[in-house]
Amino acid sequence: MTRSGEGSHDYGSREIATAAIKLALTVDRHEEKQMQSEFAKSGIHTAAVDYGGEFITSVMKIVERAVVSSKREGVIADSHVEEGAVAGATREALSQIMPKALGLNVGGKIGIARYRDHVSVAIFFGIGLLHLNEVSIGIGHRAV
Repeated sequence: MTRSGEGSHDYGSREIATAAIKLALTVDRHEEKQMQSEFAKSGIHTAAVDYGGEFITSVMKIVERAVVSSKREGVIADSHVEEGAVAGATREALSQIMPKALGLNVGGKIGIARYRDHVSVAIFFGIGLLHLNEVSIGIGHRAV
């Protein structure tokens, strides 16, 4: 799907995955919004959402937040296919984090990026208890 306002550069899955990771690593809303503005100039549509909680009981809430924020920010349309692409990429990213996170608390940010038919979801989480955190990044990609 071609969207109006896209730059003349043709981005692939690597560049879109990189955009999602960069967005997931932003430290505050100000940096997040600045980065989203820069990506928008290149025709890359993005969304981000913070999350924290116990990993096992939170998986579906994390997927829901990724889908809802993607729709709210105009990254995807309100269609079964596009919602499924974001949900699938989010589940893939979560599966990469799961071995470290089972039974522990997680907190961090989900970054979503899209350019034409490429959708990537990156999840950056601190995992653990108190100040004894491990960090992990998971990434998923789907074509829409």
